[in-house]
Amino acid sequence: MISAALLGAASLTAWPAAAQDRQHADLPPVELVASALDNHPAVKAAEARLAAARAQAGMLAAGTHEVTVQGSYIRRTVNNEGGFNEFDATIMRPFRLPGKAGLDRQAGDLGVKAAQNRMEDVRHQTALLLAGLWYDWMTASALARNDAAMVANLERALAAVKRRAEMRDASDLDIDQAAAALALAQGQLAQSRALAAEARVKLAAQFPDLPLPVDAPEMVSPHDLPQNFEELRALVIERSHEIGAARAEAERQSVTARRVKADRIADPSFGFRLFSERGGIEKGVGLVAAMPLGGRHRSRAADEAEAMASSAQLELGVVERDVQVMADADLSNARTRLIVWEQVTEARIRADSTSERTRKGYQLGAIDLSDLLYAERQANETRRAEIAARADSGKAIIKLEIDSHTIWAPAE
Repeated sequence: MISAALLGAASLTAWPAAAQDRQHADLPPVELVASALDNHPAVKAAEARLAAARAQAGMLAAGTHEVTVQGSYIRRTVNNEGGFNEFDATIMRPFRLPGKAGLDRQAGDLGVKAAQNRMEDVRHQTALLLAGLWYDWMTASALARNDAAMVANLERALAAVKRRAEMRDASDLDIDQAAAALALAQGQLAQSRALAAEARVKLAAQFPDLPLPVDAPEMVSPHDLPQNFEELRALVIERSHEIGAARAEAERQSVTARRVKADRIADPSFGFRLFSERGGIEKGVGLVAAMPLGGRHRSRAADEAEAMASSAQLELGVVERDVQVMADADLSNARTRLIVWEQVTEARIRADSTSERTRKGYQLGAIDLSDLLYAERQANETRRAEIAARADSGKAIIKLEIDSHTIWAPAE
């Protein structure tokens, strides 16, 4: 029987020699993951939204008040006096009342903070996507390697049965049984290889910037992964970008409500006016001012902004609760999946031992072929179950690590 450890060691050598700096032995190098995540279209789109938020913050700091230039030219004709050229020009600019500019700048900064957290959360979700696809590929590849070993075992068993048949120590029925078991194992191997190829294609399509080895690495034991689940669970909440974005948005809406309420008193406009009348006989320059009188529209706008601020604050509570639920689920899943893997591993060890003893008994003639094939099939099923349980446990632990931003997180 081909050892799973030997198969894993062979697959790991497919990685480039220079790319050895990785946080887990079965994960791609950290620098390659960072590049793949940063170049993902979803992360790029989030970065563009962050740039838009910074531009909006700049607009809020500058304000919408601009200088207005207004002028007119008139040709006037007066009876018994003739015609006159007349013109006037007015230059005005609105000015924000005290306190409004500061609120605008604060709202802009909070908008950037919210967009920054949303961008980091998109990167976090993309990291979860990469981890899921990576584990799908490793799982399918591990199953394919296991099935290949099973096919090799059954090929040797069939050859042994044929040799026995030549010595009249086995019947044609035995040959048929061994051949049927081999054909079934070969079909399972073909399916496993197809699933492994599909998983690799999906991973390569989603992350074309991530160079992949020829063979997927063997999954490490969950015992080799971090076991500080309680600490990681606390970090999930502490470092949550979802909470950060929701909190920044709630603060921004609160500041916006104060800004809209302050805008119930409109901003005045000041300027000066130049004019020339009756062909220049009358000339003048003076100051002008304008003050809009706020009405029900400004009052209702203030009510709307206050309601939006209240809604954002309540949504912050929802997000905080959702993140806590996710952290608790991550903790529970990491613990229970680890227990499941440990129990399935015990079953695999026992099934492998039974299969080995049955094989020796068959070689000595004390065990029937049907019993041998049954033991091989049972051992193969427990090995496949162990691979699946190991993958589930590894996925649960790495999700807890990613959610806690202890792995694949950008430098703060």
